[in-house]
Amino acid sequence: MIIISQQRILQFSKSMIEEEFVRREKLKALSDAGINPYPSQAERSATIGNVLDQFDDWAAVSQRVTIVGRIMTIRVHGGLIFAQLKDATGALQILLKQDLVTPAEFVLFRDRIDPADFIQAVGTLFTTQRGEKTLQVTSWKILTKALLPLPEKWHGLSDNELRYRKRYLDLIMNDEVKQRLVHRSKIISAVRACLDAKGFLEVETPTLQAVYGGGFARPFKTHHNALDTDFYLRISDEMYLKRLLVGGLEQVYEITKVFRNEGIDRDHNPEFTMFEAQIAYADYTYGMNLFEEIFEFAAHSVFGTMEIPHPQVVISLKRPWKRLRLVEAIQQTCELDVLRWNSLEQAKIELKIHLSGTQQAGLEPLQSVGEVMAFAFEELVEAQLIQPTIIYDYPAEVSPLAKKTSDPRFTERFEVFALGSEIGNNYSELNDPLDLEKRFMYEKKKHAAGFEEAQQTDVDYCVAIQHGMPPACGLGIGIDRMVMLLTGTKNIKEVILFPTLRPVREKEAI
Repeated sequence: MIIISQQRILQFSKSMIEEEFVRREKLKALSDAGINPYPSQAERSATIGNVLDQFDDWAAVSQRVTIVGRIMTIRVHGGLIFAQLKDATGALQILLKQDLVTPAEFVLFRDRIDPADFIQAVGTLFTTQRGEKTLQVTSWKILTKALLPLPEKWHGLSDNELRYRKRYLDLIMNDEVKQRLVHRSKIISAVRACLDAKGFLEVETPTLQAVYGGGFARPFKTHHNALDTDFYLRISDEMYLKRLLVGGLEQVYEITKVFRNEGIDRDHNPEFTMFEAQIAYADYTYGMNLFEEIFEFAAHSVFGTMEIPHPQVVISLKRPWKRLRLVEAIQQTCELDVLRWNSLEQAKIELKIHLSGTQQAGLEPLQSVGEVMAFAFEELVEAQLIQPTIIYDYPAEVSPLAKKTSDPRFTERFEVFALGSEIGNNYSELNDPLDLEKRFMYEKKKHAAGFEEAQQTDVDYCVAIQHGMPPACGLGIGIDRMVMLLTGTKNIKEVILFPTLRPVREKEAI
């Protein structure tokens, strides 16, 4: 007697429950026949990808091969059984002929094997009259009995929410998704290769931080029981990398998870992957060049091209990219000369004319001309930057950790944009401890005025740079957005294996 719990009844449709019941009966029949449906070992002489690459040569000499994989489809035609077998490298048709395997093997496959099961198959290669490359099976064994079917049989896997929740099924059914996520790993490897070749040292910094910093974001908070202390999941690793510069390491980088307690949309996920580097004795001009080089190197290494197709546009990553000062970008986009603003009141009045009613509400909490300049850029310019563009010299009020330019209103900070989204934030690092103290005091005032994402004062870091930190450039790249750009993807959830989703109540589970 097979029992399916009430929870399972809530989870699956009637058809799914019936399918699971049938498969459990087949599982029992296998066990009763003395067959282990979950053996611990398998044999494989070649991947399916290897077989396809060497097919003609191996078929010509009747090469005996052993392959393994998941069964995707099964078709029975009398004394013939056709099935598609898939592993991580490809898919291949297999054929069981009643007179070429034992009667027991043929009946067992026909009556007990289903799509989604894993098997091991041994045989020789040939091409059917229809031109289908095929393995003619001489023996086989089961490796895993699946108790639930693949989704395509029931309702497909086209619902995006379901795809993200059941990524393991998404990878099985959608080769495009799988390839994109394979490309993600290769892109990250390319970033490492580019930096390693230049003598950079990859390091690890704390995920749990007593003081969060290095970005404008609200953190996730947790409590350490043994220390009876609150910690924060890092919003950035920047402050620790700069401590390493103080310690004498001159070129360091880290590729790591960071966490920001913010909204979720096509460009944002609360848990995301950040690349951060710190380079001693370099400024933001060097950073601009390195930023471009990293993207060009990754694109060439993984895709062999600098031209990346996106819907309605082809993105060109060939260096050099367009570069504009922030004030120039505003001037060119909306003919607004923000350098003329001499007061906060004037800035708000002149900008308000260019904003919609919804946008105008965002002006109210701003407390400086520099903040209004940054707001003007975000609301009026950012979405217009389609091809990779470097925007530099940001107002000091929104760049607390960056060195000032010769014009003290601005800092040596640059951000990079493409397809209307930011893909990296970078600057010449502020290493003047007295100036830093003033900046932190200004951030405290912003926090007191209601800006929850203001920089926190990191006292230990202030002490660290009093020991002396060399001039340096910091580089930050959002890896997820980088992958989006290089793979022609519009939604960040498509490039993260397991994106953050709202938990599903039991009765809603699928």
